[in-house]
Amino acid sequence: MNNDPKQNGLSTRCIHAGTHLDPSTGGACSPIYTSSAYAFPNSTNANIYPRYFNTPNQRVINRKLAALEQGEDALVFGSGMAAISTFLFAHLKPGDHAAFQTDLYGGTQQLVTKELTRLGVEVSFHRTAAEFVAAIRSNTRLIYVESPSNPLLRCVDLSAIATLGRKHGVLTVVDNTFATPINQNPIPLGFDAVIHSATKYLNGHSDVNAGVVVSSTAIIGRLTEAATNYGGMLDAHSCYQLERGLKTLALRVRQHNENAGRIAQFLQTHPAVARVNYPGLPEHSDHSIAARQMRGFGGMLSFELRDPALVDGMLNRLRLVMPALSLGGVESLVCVPSKTSHRLMTADERQRADIGDGLVRVSVGIEDGDDLIEDFERALDAKPQSPERVWAQASRTGAASHPTSAWDFRTMKDE
Repeated sequence: MNNDPKQNGLSTRCIHAGTHLDPSTGGACSPIYTSSAYAFPNSTNANIYPRYFNTPNQRVINRKLAALEQGEDALVFGSGMAAISTFLFAHLKPGDHAAFQTDLYGGTQQLVTKELTRLGVEVSFHRTAAEFVAAIRSNTRLIYVESPSNPLLRCVDLSAIATLGRKHGVLTVVDNTFATPINQNPIPLGFDAVIHSATKYLNGHSDVNAGVVVSSTAIIGRLTEAATNYGGMLDAHSCYQLERGLKTLALRVRQHNENAGRIAQFLQTHPAVARVNYPGLPEHSDHSIAARQMRGFGGMLSFELRDPALVDGMLNRLRLVMPALSLGGVESLVCVPSKTSHRLMTADERQRADIGDGLVRVSVGIEDGDDLIEDFERALDAKPQSPERVWAQASRTGAASHPTSAWDFRTMKDE
């Protein structure tokens, strides 16, 4: 293997970068170091402790993600929100201004509007690179974007944002969760830092919560100081599961890309569908931007039904695609943003954000594409039935494929 892992191919980096080989056994996998107490002094003369983000299993993830995103260093956290909040709190203080993309994941939006403003940080929201240019102030310290965005899959010109940040000495950070490092690498485009909810594609199996920041050695050093105080570290067992998931990331993402592209094309031609949001479609408003900065267009898409009243019935008729929260796993999942991630917004706010009641978000898995298309086709073409009737029929026949067949997201929040 090349001595510099960043010079190897993406699949090779997924498998080999960062791996800790145990010299006593020669095992091919990194051992799980369960200790919360480490001897001091030791061979490295370091004070090793899980909350200090420096245990062997944590370092494995850091090295692998740094190699994949072409950064100098990385820091793994216990959740995506732990990564985001720690980064923002470490780099912003009262009186600073931070410019955020309008189309943000709901959890990030809540953090910014509820917590940053409470701490005296000035915030503003913008959609295009031109709007960000106009937003720069003398006290602007940070620009935060998400591309593609959740749930409308909007893309921003990352090179333009990075250039703007360098011109004004403003830190630039991007949530790269939807794209993954397989499809998009913002750091070579000039970004200062990349954030992932590793719960999603990086792990890929819907069984670990984690987050990661990739950046320069200097920024990660400062971030580690703050993270040690906040305590949002990831335990050794979860690090092991995340490392195992990362080994197949490139393989999985290729299938996600292929399936999502096919399903987007199918939905685009269906008479019940008014609009499909997928950056891989030439008709998407940001297709040219995505084509310029992405190697693949990802496994996420959303679509708008012409009649919002048909949403419940469609979801209940799905047999492979599961109505559920979160995204990025090997299985296909579907949810309704107006009832999940954006449910706390008023109807007027959702309308301004282009989040209609008929909007459906799909996390396309790695099943056989033909089977997924058939599942959507059956769900969209069938005559509408009430959720209660569908559940009653399924219960009588034993055909209920998901425990959420009579789904109700009123008390649930979306990832």
